[in-house]
Amino acid sequence: MRVGTYKDKAGQFRSRGLIFPVVFLLFFASLVAGQTSQQAIENKTPDALHDLSAALESLARRAGRAVVLVYSTGFVLNEEDDSGDAALLTRQKSTGSGVIVSADGYVVTNAHVVKGSRHIQVQLSDSVDTPPGHSVVHPSGKKVDAKIVGLDRDSDLAVLKIDRGSLPFLEFGDSEELRQGQLVLAFGNPLGLANSVTMGVISSLARQIKPDDPMIYIQTDAPINPGNSGGPLLDADGHVVGINTFILTQSGGSEGIGFAIPSNIVSTVVNQLRKDGHVHRGQIGVYAQTITPSLAAGLDLAHDWGVVLSDVTPDSPAAQAGLKAGDVALTLNGKPMENARQFEVNLYGKAVGEKVVIEVLRGDQKVKFNVEVIERDDDPLRFADMVNPEKNIIGRLGIFGIEINKQISQMLPDLRKSYGVVVAARAGGSIYSVELNPGDVIYALNGEPITTVAALRQALDKQKPTDPTVLQIERDNRLMYMDLERE
Repeated sequence: MRVGTYKDKAGQFRSRGLIFPVVFLLFFASLVAGQTSQQAIENKTPDALHDLSAALESLARRAGRAVVLVYSTGFVLNEEDDSGDAALLTRQKSTGSGVIVSADGYVVTNAHVVKGSRHIQVQLSDSVDTPPGHSVVHPSGKKVDAKIVGLDRDSDLAVLKIDRGSLPFLEFGDSEELRQGQLVLAFGNPLGLANSVTMGVISSLARQIKPDDPMIYIQTDAPINPGNSGGPLLDADGHVVGINTFILTQSGGSEGIGFAIPSNIVSTVVNQLRKDGHVHRGQIGVYAQTITPSLAAGLDLAHDWGVVLSDVTPDSPAAQAGLKAGDVALTLNGKPMENARQFEVNLYGKAVGEKVVIEVLRGDQKVKFNVEVIERDDDPLRFADMVNPEKNIIGRLGIFGIEINKQISQMLPDLRKSYGVVVAARAGGSIYSVELNPGDVIYALNGEPITTVAALRQALDKQKPTDPTVLQIERDNRLMYMDLERE
């Protein structure tokens, strides 16, 4: 067939002679290409899946050796009781998860797994290597006693120590490098089922569960269930990027909304707990509020978003640095501040003694201030962690008390007296109508100084039903008398 061109009725040039062969060749080529592509998919897809499966299997085998089961028996503080018995200690047995973070036996878990514990055991993971031809059923790992090195309620983290060496352990990753959609594995012991692993992705970063809580969390859809608390969340490199902590659920089981404490917060808290036994958490002495359009209009601010410092505590580091109420915070350590929550989150966890640079807008001038971070006052309920229920119970008052010693004095440096008994928690069963609060300090009973728990207990036991019972206490840095009347 001759090659040439012709004009159609519309005057357009068209090829002649090669129309059918070209179309046929294109069709045949596409068919062959499709078959080749399909063969490639059939040949390569299994290899890709096998590679992924092998990688996950290898990671699970290596990481699983460092995951432990935590058994806790003791007393727990009932902090969320709607009946009015908040701060009531009750007996509890619980299990959770943990991860070994050093070869010499330091274990990280959640504070709620072990708080109030009188006895803690850690069950080590048995080797997950299964030689060919052997049963996949393994005996349980060895249980060893553990002690609490330190516990931090705010972050819900605790560090345990077991007397073992040369242990497999996992290293922390950088949670700042996490990205939404990233593959992660959650390890732990859900419902007591030792050494389980689930897979998912990072659903969201920097989740804040409560509006007034500066703690942030990693959200993941990797299935997490009761018993997973304290277990590690790992990235594809096998680094701990979070500690699994809690779930949001309506059924009681995993619904794909799990939360983990970011590893950068965990490593900071763990280092301080290992060093000092408690966390030095910082503050600078400001109260920040998110700027709203109405707030901006009322205060005649330059823009209707961002952060305004509504209060600067007198004699605080912020005041000494030169910050004033009404300043608009633009940046903190160079990072733009868009709302009060972000401002608080970025201050949370800063080391005591560290200096932060805050840039503010004052009028039409931008000014930078170097502000030192100082340690903030702690929650008085932290003393409940120091209670020995048998030794510290004061039954007639319905409290657990701790006598002031050098350690307590350092934790409460502004006390009016150098002796007394601190109310660590309520125990229930008081014979008096007036209740003491956690954090109260008892100095005297009917004018007689009280220096020990035993002395207070003996003095109360001697009281007759008709005798007056007047305590001198310190509450919120103020001395007061409390007239106790029997029920």
